[in-house]
Amino acid sequence: MQIREWLPFLGMPLMLLSVQMIAIILVLPMQAAGLVAFEDPESVANPLFFIGILLAFTLVLLLLIRVGGRRFLAVFIGIAIFMTFVYIFGALLGLALGATDAAAVGTLIAAGAATTLLYLYPEWYVIDILGVLLSAGITSIFGISLAILPVIVLLVLLAVYDAISVYRTKHMITLAEGVIETKSPIMVVVPKRADYSFRREGLKIQEGEERGAFLMGLGDLIMPSILVVSSHVFVDAPAVLWVLSAPTLGAMVGSLAGLAVLLYFVNSGKPQAGLPPLNAGAILGFLVGAALAGSFGWWPF
Repeated sequence: MQIREWLPFLGMPLMLLSVQMIAIILVLPMQAAGLVAFEDPESVANPLFFIGILLAFTLVLLLLIRVGGRRFLAVFIGIAIFMTFVYIFGALLGLALGATDAAAVGTLIAAGAATTLLYLYPEWYVIDILGVLLSAGITSIFGISLAILPVIVLLVLLAVYDAISVYRTKHMITLAEGVIETKSPIMVVVPKRADYSFRREGLKIQEGEERGAFLMGLGDLIMPSILVVSSHVFVDAPAVLWVLSAPTLGAMVGSLAGLAVLLYFVNSGKPQAGLPPLNAGAILGFLVGAALAGSFGWWPF
C-alpha cells in the first residue's frame, strides 16, 4: 500500500491514545466531583450490572430502528450525549470554580453548545474532537469506578458479546447502520481522502464506488481504555513515564497492538468486531506491565 493509503489508519491509534491520556487527566476532576458509577469498585457484580444496562440500551435503540423511529433515536442519543457532557464539563468547571452558580451555568452552556454543534454541524472533525472528549469522560468515570478484576471480567464479557453481535446475530451491524443514517455522533470518522465530507456524503456509496471513510464506534475507544484508567487508579506501582506506571503503559501499548490487529482485518472492507482484539490486547499488555512492576496486589487469590 502507498503511504497515503496508510495515513487514515494513523487517525484511529491517535484517537485511542488521546482518549486514554485525556481520561487520565480527568481522573482528579472526576474523583473530586464524586462521579463514580459504582459504590463498591471491587465488586465483580458490577460488570454484570454494566452488561445489563448495555443490553437494555441496545434493545431500546433496535426497537426505535425497527418501528421507524429514527427521529426518536436521534433525540434519545442526543439526550444521552448531553448528559455525558454535563458530567464532563461539570467536573472540570467544578474543580476550577467550585460549587458555584457560575460553574453550574457554565456547565449547561458548554454541554448544550457541544451537543448542538454535533447535531447542527456533524462534520467528521467536529465528531472526532468531541467524540474523543466524550469517550475520555466516560472512560474516566468507569475507570475510577471499577477495580482491576471487575474491569478484566467486564472486558472479557464485552469481547464475547461484541463477537456474537457482529458475527452471529448481526444486530450490532443493524444498530450501526441505523445510527449512521441519523448521523448520530456515537462514532469517530477517519476520512480516506482530503475532500471527504461526512455532512455531505455520510457513508453511503454508489455501486462500484469505494466508501469514503472508516468508522469506529466510541465503545471501541472506551472499553479497553477503562483498564488503562483503572490501572492508573487502583494499581500500586511506581511511575516510569510521566505519571504512568508499567501496568498502565502496558495496557496502553496492548490496546494499540490490538487496534493494529483490528485495522488489518478492517482493511478487508467487512464489518469487524472491535472489542475482541482491543480488549485482549489491553488485558495482555496490562498483565505484562504488572509482571514487570511486580504489582499483583489487585489479584485476590
